[in-house]
Amino acid sequence: MLFSIILVAAGTGLPQASQPTPLPILQTPRKQSDLVGANNLYCAGFIQHNAISTANKIIGAQDEADKYNYAQNDFLYINMGQNKGVSIGDTFSVVRPRAQFKSKWSDKGGLGFYVQEVGALEVVDVKGEVSVVRVKTSCDSILLGDLVQLVPARTSPAFEVRPPLDRFGDPSGKATGRILMARDGAETLAKNYVAYVDLGADNNLRLGDRLTVFRPLGKGNLFKKPENETVTGRDYGFESDAYKGGRFSNQAPRKEGERAEGKEVTTARAKSGRPSNLRKVVGEAVVINVKEKTATIVITRNGQEIHTGDWVEIQ
Repeated sequence: MLFSIILVAAGTGLPQASQPTPLPILQTPRKQSDLVGANNLYCAGFIQHNAISTANKIIGAQDEADKYNYAQNDFLYINMGQNKGVSIGDTFSVVRPRAQFKSKWSDKGGLGFYVQEVGALEVVDVKGEVSVVRVKTSCDSILLGDLVQLVPARTSPAFEVRPPLDRFGDPSGKATGRILMARDGAETLAKNYVAYVDLGADNNLRLGDRLTVFRPLGKGNLFKKPENETVTGRDYGFESDAYKGGRFSNQAPRKEGERAEGKEVTTARAKSGRPSNLRKVVGEAVVINVKEKTATIVITRNGQEIHTGDWVEIQ
């Protein structure tokens, strides 16, 4: 499902004395010039380091006697009314902080906590201390206790014709990080998947920056190779007793030395001494949200599967 919502706001929380401006939801199709659709812009989630306001939240539902989960067109109650300057037509975002975030893929300390973005609410009736809202858009099931806040408008990076993906591209020399997690717990990623990386404002990352997704040669594939060579390097035991056709295997590794009198050249020995920056480029991504130590990205193209733990580099 593609959700097309645009929320316009001045901050992430609503102070007691603020006067919110109506935030229109535009039911417009994705523009051809947009690289990322509204579903990924407003339902992506993020990993945040700074504290989040918990003052404003969903406190009830018209059908709470019948169910616990709420979705599009359900009517809910929020603890914001005339006392906080709410007006009919105002629109708010619904977010759900999940837990402190840790990942074995990152050496950064204190990345923060994961925040799930689950939908948008439109005010339909305002009372003294509460308001009735309708779920305008749901990215996931909405629950009582979910937080309500204003969010800045988000714009998609513009679509542009790109050169073919350089599968053998050299490093740019800019900051590198890792893919920590993907939305909905996906572990094998492809085009249009949302993921989170440990590059953020502290790395001078900006909205719209493009990232190369890569892994070092021989690292990170889904399946492990056999621990031993396919064919042994011994130079006996392959010929028949009757015809003596050749005592060594044609599929075994070569022997060292100009006269093949040394040890067999195993795969590990063949790799020794090669440059350390050889890598396999597997895709490309674009940054759609930047936080203090992390960022939210969307995969824009891939040459094979991408997964958590892969490296990213600013182009």
